[in-house]
Amino acid sequence: MKTGRFITLEGGEGSGKSTQGRLLAEALRADGHEVLLTREPGGTPGAEAIRSLLVTGDPDRWTPWSDALLMTAARVDHVARVIRPALERGATVICDRFIDSTRAYQGAGRGLEDAALIDLHNEAVCLWPDLTLVLLLDEAEGLARAAARGGAEARFEAIGGDFHARVQEFFVALPKAEPDRCKAVNAGGSIDDVAVRIRDALC
Repeated sequence: MKTGRFITLEGGEGSGKSTQGRLLAEALRADGHEVLLTREPGGTPGAEAIRSLLVTGDPDRWTPWSDALLMTAARVDHVARVIRPALERGATVICDRFIDSTRAYQGAGRGLEDAALIDLHNEAVCLWPDLTLVLLLDEAEGLARAAARGGAEARFEAIGGDFHARVQEFFVALPKAEPDRCKAVNAGGSIDDVAVRIRDALC
């Protein structure tokens, strides 16, 4: 039985999820909580191997459903081996991306039906966050931040057209559509300013 708290950070490219997840984990640990900080796709050796298939290479390397199924396979392993055991021992789990990124990228971005992705998640994973913090930043600014960061994991950043606008539209709409679980956080301004907004959103 799950007894801990499961928090996910979502948002488009360059919105600061990794940095803010680390800062939030440090703050909660300072308050005396056991915290597991993890990421998707990834978090286990098997899921990290799948990650390398997903986030590198040509943008058209996989079809939308191939993407979604690979993401889900990585998530099944991650939840079974890392997330659920941590929650069962009472830890707070903070995850950089989870199911809502699949809904945004493979769903809104690449055209898969949201209901089908939710059904797949419920069948294969059957775990939803207690709280999802959606970091909202203009997609052009976020892509510029991501480009400045560099690195090989740029497959999704390289998808052209209106893909990132559709992803952003999903994330903007998500806290309004699912307010009991999701909270919007303005990801503009300084790192410290965003961290304060995230702590306020936890209350």
